[in-house]
Amino acid sequence: MTDNPYLIIGATGKTGRRVAQRLDARKMPVRRASRTAPTPFDWDKPETWEAALEGARAAYVTYFPDLAFPGAVERVAKLAETARAAGLGRLVLLSGRGEHHARLGEEAVRASGVEYTLIRAAWFAQNFSEGYLRAPILDGVMPMPGGAVQEPIIDVEDIADVAVAALTEPRHANMLYEVTGPRLLGFADMAAILSEAIGRDIAYLPISFEAFHASLSQNGGTFVADVFTAIARETLDGRNACLGTGVVEALGRAPRDFADFARVAAQAGAWRAAA
Repeated sequence: MTDNPYLIIGATGKTGRRVAQRLDARKMPVRRASRTAPTPFDWDKPETWEAALEGARAAYVTYFPDLAFPGAVERVAKLAETARAAGLGRLVLLSGRGEHHARLGEEAVRASGVEYTLIRAAWFAQNFSEGYLRAPILDGVMPMPGGAVQEPIIDVEDIADVAVAALTEPRHANMLYEVTGPRLLGFADMAAILSEAIGRDIAYLPISFEAFHASLSQNGGTFVADVFTAIARETLDGRNACLGTGVVEALGRAPRDFADFARVAAQAGAWRAAA
């Protein structure tokens, strides 16, 4: 089984890209799967799933845009059943912290009978550097709903490290890792940290969920805006204002701090247009 590949579903996304790169660096066989990859995979075309799974030793699974999207839970459940029938060694699912539909997706994987690892993640730090919130940061503002709510925002580099461990190490079988950053931060705190890293003022702008939706629609389209506004409405109520221990449990080290993320991203040119 040494030549059997690790399947990465969502290999062009924030976490999937990093997981594949890490496996490549370790000289491990990788099969990248997406609608445009050499290995076709389309969530809307279940007929593409079996071929993508064939011979894979383990699979990392992300659902774009999110498990909250209508039909996502049903598709993940069907994928898990297909994976079990294909003899997949382990399914590693990226889930969302505090999201009802994400929990349903987790339960579908558990119930399928396939060996699994569940990675339940907080909000991504990289949403501000390479995602739908980058454009406002370039304009010098952080428009976010939720008021004074605090979040233990996580660096996706940590998620990728946990995912690689889950794919390649036996001890992570049938484990749930709730992964967060090392401290709680309000959006005003995050704006101040970004200001220092970028070298110009980033102002936190408290807005309504309706205004948040309008901003996302401008930068990512209505499709993205609908999904992420629904997630924000559900999760930015304080329910996630506590730390998870998943990074320490999986990797034996503390998670990266948001300030470290901001410094590294700024040095790499993530907000060069704003410098």
